[in-house]
Amino acid sequence: MGFNCGIVGLPNVGKSTLFNALTQTAAAQAANYPFCTIEPNVGRVAVPDARLEKLALVAKSGKIIPTQLEFVDIAGLVRGASKGEGLGNQFLANIRETDAIVHVLRCFEDGDITHVEGSVDPVRDAETIETELMLSDLDSLEKRIVSLEKKAKGGDKDSKAQVDVMTPILAALRDGKPARSIKFDTPEDRFMAAHMGLLTVKPVLYACNVDEGSAQSGNEFSERVAKMAKAQGASTVIISAAIEAEVAQLGSEEERVEYLSALGLEETGLSRVIRAGYGLLDLITFFTIGPKEAHAWTLPKGLKAPQAAGVIHTDFERGFIRAETISSDDFIACGGESGAKEAGKMRLEGKEYLVQDGDIFHFLFNV
Repeated sequence: MGFNCGIVGLPNVGKSTLFNALTQTAAAQAANYPFCTIEPNVGRVAVPDARLEKLALVAKSGKIIPTQLEFVDIAGLVRGASKGEGLGNQFLANIRETDAIVHVLRCFEDGDITHVEGSVDPVRDAETIETELMLSDLDSLEKRIVSLEKKAKGGDKDSKAQVDVMTPILAALRDGKPARSIKFDTPEDRFMAAHMGLLTVKPVLYACNVDEGSAQSGNEFSERVAKMAKAQGASTVIISAAIEAEVAQLGSEEERVEYLSALGLEETGLSRVIRAGYGLLDLITFFTIGPKEAHAWTLPKGLKAPQAAGVIHTDFERGFIRAETISSDDFIACGGESGAKEAGKMRLEGKEYLVQDGDIFHFLFNV
C-alpha cells in the first residue's frame, strides 16, 4: 500500500533541492533555470517515529524497519500550465497520480536566483499554481459531465450519483474555489469525489522555503503564507532547502545534530515535512515487534484490524481470526510483551476493531 506526496511549485523555488535533501540523493538535477526536472523523480523516505527505536530497544530487536512515505518531484509549473504552457499538461498528469500535494513556496530574496514572475511573492505564487490546477479540473469536469447528464436523464443511477457529486464541485471551481472546499456528507460521495482524478481535491501542505537566517522562526513571507493557509484550513512548514542540502551531505548523525544546534534548530525541516505529509494523508502507524525486527507499518486512519493484517500479507487479512494487541506506550512502560501480559495490558481484538495509532499487533490467522 503506497502513499505519495507530489512536490510542486513554480520553477526556481527550491523543489529539487528539497527533494534531493529528502532522499539524500542527487537524483533530481537542481539548477538555476526552469524545467531542469523533465521527468518526475520519485524517492521513498523513512517517517521519523521516536517510538520505534524505544520499542526495538525494549524487545532487543535485531533490525529496525521504519514505515515510509513516497515523494514525487514534479517539474516547475508556470502560468498557463493548464493550457499546455511549459509542458504543463505532462506535469499536471504527474500531479494527478499523487495522493497529496506539498506546495513549495519561495520565501527568500536572492538576486542570483531568478524568479519567473520577476519578484518574490509566495501568496501570488500559490494562487498562480492553484488557479492552473482549478482550470485543469474545470476543463476536465465540463467535458465529462455532459455525457453523464444524458445518461442520468435516461435513468442510469451511477451516472446520476456522479452528476450529483460533480455539480457542486463545478460550481465551486467556477467561483474560483478548489474541489476540496466542498464537503460531502456521506462516505460514498467523499470516496467518489476523491477518485475523480481531480487535482484540487487533494490535501495541500505549504512548505515555506526560507533563507538560512529565517529557518528557526520564519520571516514576513512565511507569515503571509501562514495567514493564507489558516484561511484555507491548510498547514504550513518552515524549511530552508539550503540548510537541508548541507545537512544531507554530513556523514554522521552527530555531525548533523551539531550543525543544527549551531543554527538554533532542534531537528531538520525535512523531519517536519515528512511528518506533516504523513498527517496530510491522514495516516497512522502500527507496529509488529519481535526479537528479529521492529517493524512500523502505514495504514489510513479509520480502518479495521483485518485490513491492517492485509498490509503485511493478503493471507493475513483473508484468514484473520483475531489480533493480540498492546499499545506502544504500555509495551514500553511494562518492559515488553511479557510484562504487558502480566499487567493485563494485552487485548484480543476481533474483525471490527478500529486500529489506533501506535498499536502493536500479533495477528492470528488461518488460511
